[in-house]
This record gives sequence, C-alpha cells and structure tokens, in this order.
Amino acid sequence: MDTQTELKVPSIVCGGCAGGIKKALGSVQGVRQVEVDINSKTVTVKHDQGLPREEIIKVLDGAGFPAA
Repeated sequence: MDTQTELKVPSIVCGGCAGGIKKALGSVQGVRQVEVDINSKTVTVKHDQGLPREEIIKVLDGAGFPAA
C-alpha cells in the first residue's frame, strides 16, 4: 500500500531544482511518484509504506535540498 509524504523545501527556486529533486528521489527504492511545486516550495512523494519519512529527508538533504 502506498502512502504520501509532503515536505516544505525552501531552496526550490526553479525548474532545475525540481528536476534535481525528482532525479534524486526517483532513484530511491519504494518511491512511486514525485511532485514538486515551485510556487509553494513543496515536494510530495508517493511511496511504499515501508519507506520512512526520515529516508526521504536524508535523500533531499544529500541532493542539496534540505527540508524545513
């Protein structure tokens, strides 16, 4: 069963940021879909229930986009 995690990421400023985030999270096992909203600076991740929120935050941080 999938679950959804939404995170505020203040460093999103452009489409390039969105692409980097999608690429980083898309490589994580269990991630089904990644949506980035540049205007609201949010990242919504649909993923397996077994993937912890902390892991998503860790991947974002490693890609240079720390979640608030």
